[in-house]
Amino acid sequence: MSRDEAGAIRDTELEKDRARYGLLAVVVSNLAVAAVAVVGVWRLDGDKAVVVGVLTAAFTAVSSTTTAYLGIKAVSNTARSIALGDGPARRHPEPVPQTPPAPPAQRTP
Repeated sequence: MSRDEAGAIRDTELEKDRARYGLLAVVVSNLAVAAVAVVGVWRLDGDKAVVVGVLTAAFTAVSSTTTAYLGIKAVSNTARSIALGDGPARRHPEPVPQTPPAPPAQRTP
């Protein structure tokens, strides 16, 4: 195995580890937010206005964290594939020569 192949394998494994641990961090933080929200709702004894605020804040935190992770991961994957040349080539199609339209047929009276 050459150095380039070993480096590519090492980079791939590093990316897999980053993805796993990043996803683990997002899941753990989402579970922590959900646990705090559940405990908060339980301790409020039915005060509906505050319960709605707590649940709204928890939903916002979970969705923001998850969306940020997925967005950053998607951009990272796209940038990596472009840098490695795996992405689609950005070629502009060759212009097709256009023939001028035929003039309208002449009518004879």
